[in-house]
Amino acid sequence: MDVSGGRGQPRPGNDESAEHTGPEAPAPGGTGDAPAAPSAPTPADAKDARPEGPTPDAGAPAPESGTPQDTGAAPDHGAPDRGAPAHGRDRAPEHPEPPADRPARAPAGRPEHPDHPFAHSGSGKGQAPQRPEERRRGGLLMGRPFGVPVYVAPSWFLVAILITWVFGGQIDRVLPELGAASYLVSLFFAVAFYASVLVHELAHTLAALRFKLPVRRIQLQFFGGVSEIEKEAETPGREFVLAFVGPLLSLVLAGLFYLGLLAVDPSSVPGVLLAGLMVSNLIVAAFNLLPGLPLDGGRMLRAVVWAITGKPMTGTVAAAWVGRALAVCVLIGLPLLTQSGALGSDAVDNVGMDTVLDALLAAILAAIIWTGAGNSLRMARLREHLPELRARTLTRRAVPVESDTPLSEALRRANAAGARALVVVDADGVPVSLVREAAIVGVPEHRRPWVPAGTLAQDITDGMRVSAELAGEELLDALRTTPATEYLVVEETGEIYGVLSAADVERAFVKAMARPS
Repeated sequence: MDVSGGRGQPRPGNDESAEHTGPEAPAPGGTGDAPAAPSAPTPADAKDARPEGPTPDAGAPAPESGTPQDTGAAPDHGAPDRGAPAHGRDRAPEHPEPPADRPARAPAGRPEHPDHPFAHSGSGKGQAPQRPEERRRGGLLMGRPFGVPVYVAPSWFLVAILITWVFGGQIDRVLPELGAASYLVSLFFAVAFYASVLVHELAHTLAALRFKLPVRRIQLQFFGGVSEIEKEAETPGREFVLAFVGPLLSLVLAGLFYLGLLAVDPSSVPGVLLAGLMVSNLIVAAFNLLPGLPLDGGRMLRAVVWAITGKPMTGTVAAAWVGRALAVCVLIGLPLLTQSGALGSDAVDNVGMDTVLDALLAAILAAIIWTGAGNSLRMARLREHLPELRARTLTRRAVPVESDTPLSEALRRANAAGARALVVVDADGVPVSLVREAAIVGVPEHRRPWVPAGTLAQDITDGMRVSAELAGEELLDALRTTPATEYLVVEETGEIYGVLSAADVERAFVKAMARPS
């Protein structure tokens, strides 16, 4: 690929790029306490409706693509969560020019389209891309302990109402003199119980921060909490510790509530609350210690298999399949145990409302475990293929133009060179800005000879300069740190290598997730 040097001159040899296919990347995010999958850069989470047909030559108006749309969901990589204010950057044209005296060569690995090289990706229409935390926070921000945002999902309010109703009825039977106040006590229990869940998640968070693993967020939701850890532990020992500290803290809390229970009357309001919190934390610890992903016990099993085999992927596969087997056991076994009275309740001979509710609860738990195990497999497969995401192979050819170059002339040069982006350089050939593709689309054809390319450009910040040597998680981290639609890719010497589109990284990201291990 002919690329410009540090002073605006082309330099041969950078002939690599990626093919541009694939749908938009799903928003990653953590499931259970599993680490969130590395997420594609922020702008790549927006749908990029790039036209597949012939693209215009320099004199024709560029086709207008779809406006980026938010596809974020609660989870992950991640997601995810996974924030700095969003940067409103429209998508720029894709690739600058070599001079006329040096012919452009097709980048290796991508077929050249000499008839219509200047393809336009989706226009930004001025819509500011958002950080994953802002798009997928999924609830009410409660605070930032240790710098990690804690969100309460809307589903928590549903479960709080359910706990208040169920536990309030039990308190009314034990302490009938409370009357309607029993439901206020039950509401306090619901809040205290989820405070215990938050302590459980903070244990994971502190361990992750201790191991220098970034934590995107903590979310309290219907069935507990989620700590979205962005990176994987480097060793099986750290993975084991990271998983074990959560159940350990729940056991410690259960012990503290038991000691408190010894100091009060068990038939009093404090006694009932302490007993309920003790039992609930024991259940949380025992459930999370079950050896199947996405539970903490599954991550501990993964760490053990990883240590034995030396292969983290093998540990993930083993723990995920144990998790799926566990989901089947929960689906079938929990209603049977409840109906038989093995869990402390009276045996039930007929099918009633309680039996139906038990079966529904078992189905929900089984679905959560099964889905979490599948997500863990997908994340492991993605991490296995992440090294294939290389800035050098995903970069598009770029043409340098001066700020006062007419837009029509800049487009002519790009089309002649087979380039797909425009980089504005100063008089010394130093790149200063990237021409926004959305701005090009908005300029009528008849005005392009009188519109300077520099007026459609966005200044290049330090975060928008990406090393051509970046790959895998390092590349994704660099793009997440400074959300944008395009990035200037440079060699270690400072020479321009080309322009990296977040949409191309997104497509490669999706292909990596879909590719079998």
